[in-house]
Amino acid sequence: MKIKCDNCGARFRMNAARLENGPILVRCTKCEHVFSVDAVKAVETDATPPPVYYVVRQDNCPLYEVNDEFQFSKGLFYVPQGKSPCLILARDVTAVEEKGAPDSETIHTCSGCTGTILYASKANRAERSDDYLNALTDLLRSFSIFEDLEKANIQDIITHLRLDKFEKGDYVLRKGEPGRNLFIIVSGRVAVEGEDGLSLASMGKGDVVGEMSVLSGDRVGASVRAIEPTDVLRISAEHFRRVLSGFPSLQMRFTRLLVRRMSEINQARSDHFSSSLAGQLSEIAPTDLFQTFNINQKTGVLTLKLSEGTAQLSFREGRLVDVEYGDKRGEDAFFELLKLKEGRFKYLPGLSPDKMAASEIGDFMYLVIEGLRRIEHDDRDFLRTVIPTLL
Repeated sequence: MKIKCDNCGARFRMNAARLENGPILVRCTKCEHVFSVDAVKAVETDATPPPVYYVVRQDNCPLYEVNDEFQFSKGLFYVPQGKSPCLILARDVTAVEEKGAPDSETIHTCSGCTGTILYASKANRAERSDDYLNALTDLLRSFSIFEDLEKANIQDIITHLRLDKFEKGDYVLRKGEPGRNLFIIVSGRVAVEGEDGLSLASMGKGDVVGEMSVLSGDRVGASVRAIEPTDVLRISAEHFRRVLSGFPSLQMRFTRLLVRRMSEINQARSDHFSSSLAGQLSEIAPTDLFQTFNINQKTGVLTLKLSEGTAQLSFREGRLVDVEYGDKRGEDAFFELLKLKEGRFKYLPGLSPDKMAASEIGDFMYLVIEGLRRIEHDDRDFLRTVIPTLL
């Protein structure tokens, strides 16, 4: 049979045979309170326990958080361990119970003080949790980055996700802050802002922000602001890296995402830079500069005047057919040029017959990704230099 402590409400099981000779004294193993137990009290305690409530949602409540549980029984209000009792909430729960057995499907709102909470009976909580889990799983499976994962895999990932809400004008990310979280947009829209506060790009449902800073460990490269009320699912950098290591298909999805993001940002800049046939590397990173010629399918020679000599890159319809830098040629020369921070560049259209007939060095985006992969892990300043526009 079950017994309950008169002081803290903790419940315990005990052998009914101990009550054959009358009431006995029992010490609560939780609060160490000593109380008397007889057969009548034990039978009452074994009956259906009073309902337990839990917090469904809170809005600036000074005392309780989502999932906190509390109970009101026989005039006593039992609050979550370590929390203070709220007389307003106790009064509200009393009113609910006076109307009869609470409906487990009904969500109640407290009267509120500086904030409010929504709470419900715990009776169907497991069912509600399953419904929520399935709904969230179906939502994530509709996003392209998760479409290759099994339902069970997505539900493993969901355990690491937290929901954040942003009003119009709120910052989701600020440039320069540590990359602690990755965000998946589930509703609303956000804008990626440039140095002058102008929008570089906008993203909506199913898009991901913050991935570059999370993957590189670098600081956030551009601010992201909500341009309408926006809900996002947040996952910490630590949990995200752990998830990636367990799902190779997800790694591939994020590799493609990074490639597409780089292309999209540079496409937005291409009109400006394609008309600038000469300039400084301090004004445009090598990665962006080279991608401009690739995106615009240029045919010609890009010459770089550097402190350690001259480099030349030959493009045929945007494809690299030759790279020369010092004593290096081809891929090795290209990877070295990605590290540049200072120098001048000049572009001249047209190629010699032998360059027009030359084979392509390799897939352009592969060369870019491979070059970035070779960056030393602790060279964070370099990574910021070559991809200043990515998060």
